[in-house]
Amino acid sequence: MIEHMFAYLDGRRPDLVTLRRDLHAHPEMAFQEQRTAGIVAMRLQAAGLEVRTGVARTGVVGVLRGGRPGPTVLLRADMDALPIEEMNEVPYRSRVPGVMHACGHDGHTAVALVVIEGLAALRADLAGTVVVAFQPAEEIASGARPMLEEGVMDAPRVEAVLGLHLWNDLPTGTVGVRAGPAFASMDEIVLTVEGRGGHGAIPHQAADPIVAAAQVVGALQTVVSREVAPLHAAVVTIGAIHAGTAFNIIPDRVEMRGTVRAFSEEVRAHTLRRVEEIATGVAGAMRTRATLVVREGCPTVVNDATVAERVRRVAERVVGPASVVEMAPTTGSDDVAYFLQRAPGCYFVVGSQNRARGLDGAHHNPRFDFDEEALVIGAKTLGGAALALLG
Repeated sequence: MIEHMFAYLDGRRPDLVTLRRDLHAHPEMAFQEQRTAGIVAMRLQAAGLEVRTGVARTGVVGVLRGGRPGPTVLLRADMDALPIEEMNEVPYRSRVPGVMHACGHDGHTAVALVVIEGLAALRADLAGTVVVAFQPAEEIASGARPMLEEGVMDAPRVEAVLGLHLWNDLPTGTVGVRAGPAFASMDEIVLTVEGRGGHGAIPHQAADPIVAAAQVVGALQTVVSREVAPLHAAVVTIGAIHAGTAFNIIPDRVEMRGTVRAFSEEVRAHTLRRVEEIATGVAGAMRTRATLVVREGCPTVVNDATVAERVRRVAERVVGPASVVEMAPTTGSDDVAYFLQRAPGCYFVVGSQNRARGLDGAHHNPRFDFDEEALVIGAKTLGGAALALLG
């Protein structure tokens, strides 16, 4: 049955490319994916699936029930784009000013749609059920959790999860698979340092929050180097600092925003705790007060070893054993992690870089684009893995 699926997907390459390019030309940001969701729902209905729309506001869920009893496997694809002005001069360039598919979600949606259509064609022979979840708002880590809260994995109860990410860090023709932690957790931090404003020429009468904030930023660099075990990994980055209105006025407050990343819940919690303790201690020593607000993003993406091995074996049939590589863990994040907390699964990467054609732009870059040959490779691996899990 897997070979039949492979042949079907080889024949769908033109549709994969056409669909991806249409989605790329009409990108929609988080919780605005109305057009994309409409296309997805229409095609799922045409394939004979049970379809729910408006899940987590703009998400779409399809249920494909096989002709024989068996397990339930969920395929997840993200749909949203980024607030980036595209710089690529291609026929399918974004037609929406300031919005671009700069991370491959257009490809993920196209792959999942064509895969589920292929599985639907095999409905009578399928042993089990396939749920396909088209998720909004991955880029702001806000779409997965509400989908789960609305019962996406409950009826029917999902027993395994699969997902893929097109990956410009690997060349086309390769597939990266990893058991265990693969993508880091992600939390946004907002640090506010409050002091006492005053005249820039009379600093001793003020409690300068800008100087205190500068000391806090420097001290936070010790969190990873001195608070996290050398064989573990974490990231603490302050990416924005806002304060002041004029060159000769000491302000009352400074707001800093940043991110914390980790590969385990223990390191994640410890790092956040030490960020707060160091910030409040340093600020207090300078007659100011620091407060921390943590805006929870998503946990670590942790792949199940058994499911990852199934994916690896299918990928070897698609690209050959030498082209299936051990995926390096990335401090990037993905809220597919919430799905993987609920059921064992594997989130794998599909190489999409082609330097000879200039398709090697970084993700989240205005010149990001990928080699569309990766679409068929991704579809065959995803579809084949689903069939392998269904038995």
